[in-house]
Amino acid sequence: MNQFPADTLIDIRKHLEEEKARLLARISELTVQDPFSDPDRTSDNAASDTEASEESNHDRVSALVNELKTQAAEVEAALSKIQDGTYGFCVECGKMIDTDRLAIHPTATMCLSCESKKKK
Repeated sequence: MNQFPADTLIDIRKHLEEEKARLLARISELTVQDPFSDPDRTSDNAASDTEASEESNHDRVSALVNELKTQAAEVEAALSKIQDGTYGFCVECGKMIDTDRLAIHPTATMCLSCESKKKK
């Protein structure tokens, strides 16, 4: 099995680590903004319209946090693949994923051909 050049992997790893830090920071920011994170919320006797607004905001924040956690897990998986030498290879066919694809989507796990087959 071929391997990506070490200098390319260094750049990719750096980018992924920065992305992971950004995602985790954003998760922390959103968690603080979640109205349900306030421990006094349950005893504040808020009006029903305020309660509905808080619930809507909580649902929005939860959806965003879940999406960011999924992205962070994908980044972590890519970092693990770099560590064990399997980064950049399609999980379906084992061929090297095009570097242009990885430049755009560094957490890609499949080549375009296999990705296309999967979507059909």
